[in-house]
Amino acid sequence: MILLQNSAEFVLSFLAASMIGAVATTANPLYSSAEIFKQITASKTKLIITQAMHVDKLNQNEEKDQIIDFKIITINDPPVNCLPFSMISEANEDELPEVEFDPEDAAALPFSSGTTGLPKGVILTHKSLITGVAQQVDGENPNLYLTKEDVLLCVLPLFHIYALSTVLLCALRAGSAILLMHKFEIGTLLGVIPKHKVTVAMVVPPLVLALAKNPKVAEFDLSSIRLVLSGAAPLGKELEEMLHNRIPQAVLGQGYGMTEAGPVLSMSLSYAKHPLPVNSGSCGTVVRNAELKVLDPKTGRSLGYNQPGEICIRGQQIMKGYLNDKNATKETIDEEGWLHTGDIGYIDDNDEIFIVDRVKELIKFKGFQVPPAELEAILVSHPSIADAAVVPQKDVAAGEVPVAFVVRSNELDLTEEAVKEFIAKQVVFYKRLHKVYFIHAIPKSPSGKILRKDLRAKLESTN
Repeated sequence: MILLQNSAEFVLSFLAASMIGAVATTANPLYSSAEIFKQITASKTKLIITQAMHVDKLNQNEEKDQIIDFKIITINDPPVNCLPFSMISEANEDELPEVEFDPEDAAALPFSSGTTGLPKGVILTHKSLITGVAQQVDGENPNLYLTKEDVLLCVLPLFHIYALSTVLLCALRAGSAILLMHKFEIGTLLGVIPKHKVTVAMVVPPLVLALAKNPKVAEFDLSSIRLVLSGAAPLGKELEEMLHNRIPQAVLGQGYGMTEAGPVLSMSLSYAKHPLPVNSGSCGTVVRNAELKVLDPKTGRSLGYNQPGEICIRGQQIMKGYLNDKNATKETIDEEGWLHTGDIGYIDDNDEIFIVDRVKELIKFKGFQVPPAELEAILVSHPSIADAAVVPQKDVAAGEVPVAFVVRSNELDLTEEAVKEFIAKQVVFYKRLHKVYFIHAIPKSPSGKILRKDLRAKLESTN
């Protein structure tokens, strides 16, 4: 288990484990002891590489009947019974044993975020990861054109598959430099971009929101950036345009992926060596050497162009399955090898993919479908709104109605009625907001996904 923030030790540990045929499971160091032990138990972890400050959490196993034997290595000042990272970096490498392993062997074991259920171990093989990287950066006209002159910003957590694959592995494959940041802090981020001449920024919508709306951005020279790739959650057209106004020289666009898909399903063609113009809000086209289809969630029938349905993907890059969970694997990967994403989207006449929302996150108002992401994109375009999230609230007459959680920017006099009216002017009647709650911050996962289940729980506690 690699239980670290972004660091050189994270990179070296992951690559070293892969090289000897071991499996690396990555975890958020900010997890609670209970969350960490669930992953330790599920993955049968034998060795944990972490920081000294997290060791206490590894001594707090509440499941005393489950004795788990593992060693701990810390990258700094090892506490009692822990080993120093230096024992690895200073080891004798003159006679390395030859290791044989199959391309179908597991290499990475990230755990899915749990935003739509309990976290499950996702088995990504050597073939999965290599195929995923090749789909992005290999070939004469790669989908993601990186060069040895590029400097990639790595502020997204490497324990998440987006940064691990699209930032780290793709950059290493292309020979690009990687600027590692331990965590996101807007002032520090804006300072390192001109200092190290960052050319490619891999981001998530919350980071786009900060770059688009934070007044500090105007004080820094961001002219070195040539590409901005947003992923992990849908990016609204309005927010994309706001960021473009801040860094007009950069090509902006989106990729679309999920851990189980290994991880990229599609990417904007505007990032290619020979780029093509892409519609705002599009997630690009399906990656090479993979198949994609759209299914009617009710009938299972394959749909045509411009018809919204569940996105499905098939290819060598998808996961082998969920760890020790045959039922969940069968529910996700069907008998023909199609991985069902649970995302609702459509493909337009230019073969570009547009994500509407999650199957389970669509709000059903009297049978009408209300996509939260659409309303959120409109909300954050308001000059007095810093961030927003929309969730369903149960309603006797309608079944469900959309309600919003809103973070004000500077104008504290922004009212609920003003927000409701702002939305009502731009949407059909059944998409109008029925309630607005003002909060200090929208809860999000490390990858930038809105934790809607936390907001739904907050709703239930207030009613």
